[in-house]
Amino acid sequence: MGADRPRRPVSGIVQDVASYARRRATGLAPEGSMDPLSIEGAWACRPTIRSDARGSFLELFRGGEFLAALGYRLEVAQANCSVSRQGVIRGIHFADVPPGQAKYVSCLNGAILDVVVDLRTGSPGYGRWEAVRLDDENRRSLFISEGLGHAFTALSETATVVYLCSTPYAPDREHGVHPLDPAVSIAWPDGSEPVLSDKDAAAPSLAEARAAGLLPSYRDCQAHIAALRAADGRAADYPA
Repeated sequence: MGADRPRRPVSGIVQDVASYARRRATGLAPEGSMDPLSIEGAWACRPTIRSDARGSFLELFRGGEFLAALGYRLEVAQANCSVSRQGVIRGIHFADVPPGQAKYVSCLNGAILDVVVDLRTGSPGYGRWEAVRLDDENRRSLFISEGLGHAFTALSETATVVYLCSTPYAPDREHGVHPLDPAVSIAWPDGSEPVLSDKDAAAPSLAEARAAGLLPSYRDCQAHIAALRAADGRAADYPA
């Protein structure tokens, strides 16, 4: 997804991958548990699923692995659950930084195409998007750090999605970009008419949101993440 957009050589991604690889090699991070996407600040999380005659069991979220990979803790302030029918598109949503709102997204039932969009002005990847399929078979989750945009569409007849959020819902700090904006050009699946909320349908384009000063800056997002790492005493392990 998003292959038509030029992929960027991002120093931040290289640092994240190298830092995580070092910790994994020393036993501080488990093999294959979290994989950085091409958009800096987004990670796909792959659990180990244990199955037997009774069914299956997995650990949906592990704070220790998250801390080892990212260098700070996900402080869960709110957990949300949505149920969507096929064709529903939710997003593109984001929040002012600081404090922003990081999300850890899982699909408990059905399947979704989960999309992260780089809305951070000044980011090397500004305007790019990447999509990951989350479903009730692979059980992957997607972590989306503060300042990134988030959207998804339901691929199955119904889809139940749970979000662990770093901050509570604050409508005065939350914003949106239209999910069908041709400038973003997300390749939503064909086969069903998109269903949007009135709020999402009225959201500005990416250019309009930038002109209105709504978008977070890459510099502010980096500073916020650095502050979170410093609070956990991990700043030295994650050079800027």
